[in-house]
Amino acid sequence: MSIIDPVDLATKLISVPSVTPARGAVFDVVDEALSALGFTVHRFTLGAAPDGPTENMVAIREAGPGPHFGFAGHLDVVPAGEGWSGDPFSARIEDGRLIGRGANDMKSAIASMVAAVASIEQRRGTLSFLITGDEEGYATYGTPRIIDWLNERGIRPDMILIGEPTSELRLGDTVKIGRRGSVNMWLSVPGTQGHVAYPHKADNPVGALARIIAELDALHLDDGTDVFPPSNLEFTGLGTPTHASNVIPGEATAQLNIRFNNLQRGSELVERVTAIAQAIDSRANVRARISGEAFLTPPGELYDLVVGAIREETGEAPALSTSGGTSDGRFLVQLCPVVDFGLPNATMHKLDESAGVEDIRALARIYRRIVDKVVG
Repeated sequence: MSIIDPVDLATKLISVPSVTPARGAVFDVVDEALSALGFTVHRFTLGAAPDGPTENMVAIREAGPGPHFGFAGHLDVVPAGEGWSGDPFSARIEDGRLIGRGANDMKSAIASMVAAVASIEQRRGTLSFLITGDEEGYATYGTPRIIDWLNERGIRPDMILIGEPTSELRLGDTVKIGRRGSVNMWLSVPGTQGHVAYPHKADNPVGALARIIAELDALHLDDGTDVFPPSNLEFTGLGTPTHASNVIPGEATAQLNIRFNNLQRGSELVERVTAIAQAIDSRANVRARISGEAFLTPPGELYDLVVGAIREETGEAPALSTSGGTSDGRFLVQLCPVVDFGLPNATMHKLDESAGVEDIRALARIYRRIVDKVVG
């Protein structure tokens, strides 16, 4: 057993810039730490711009027969943006908080995972880390390719814990047991460009697009379930190629996102939107990208392990939630039961992103309790 301070390790990780898609030096930090703990580390980089290149890591430590417990997460971060009070990639501690891009989402969680496995005596089973460099982007060469790597080698975890920041007000108050699906769509309606004074010589597509938007905006998808809120369609953009006040545009476009529960499927929603659009204007085109399907982990051993460890460490009785954005659980659920649990998420993606120093250390202790019960 070894002692690793998760705050120190998180500081090292934050101080290596790794805007998505990430590769290289930030993986070196985790590689060095896990290799020293007896993990066999496999790293592979795939893809090209714009969705890559992306680095992934699978680290495995075996101690004979027994269950296979996997930690999963990502080392990439969103761009820092302007307006930070200091260098976003030079981690610092102020007023008991670790500040830097990735402190909350989710380098501190990965540091806590490493600290957790360092402090236990693994007597049985398998521990693994499934770490990607592209969760904040489209994940084209990220976690789905990790799953390919595992499947090619016949490796299948029995349960996976993702370290996304799920807590709301206090560490341990919320665990994500599922996630909504997400699909982005881009609508376009063609027309014929012309002068506004000669509308008979042009074909304005804006009216048709407006009718499509009105129809979709009024669309009722479902009423939700006991564990999922209602599916929701939101328009996120409108446009025409010309900004002149005296030109009828040759095309009108809109973009939308649907966050959907497990009553819906992404492909079916694309078909439904396409049918509505083309019923109004047969020339309408719909292009879509499904980020992931909704998933729900049924009650079982993983639930009990995570909830039990949180109660033992914090006294919290966590809410079991499916709210919020997507996570790579949408992919990993193909392998086994998946739960997301991590730090309070108030500052994720914000300027001066931060995490409480004591929360980071407490998270490492919670993770330690979990893995100790599985392989200790």
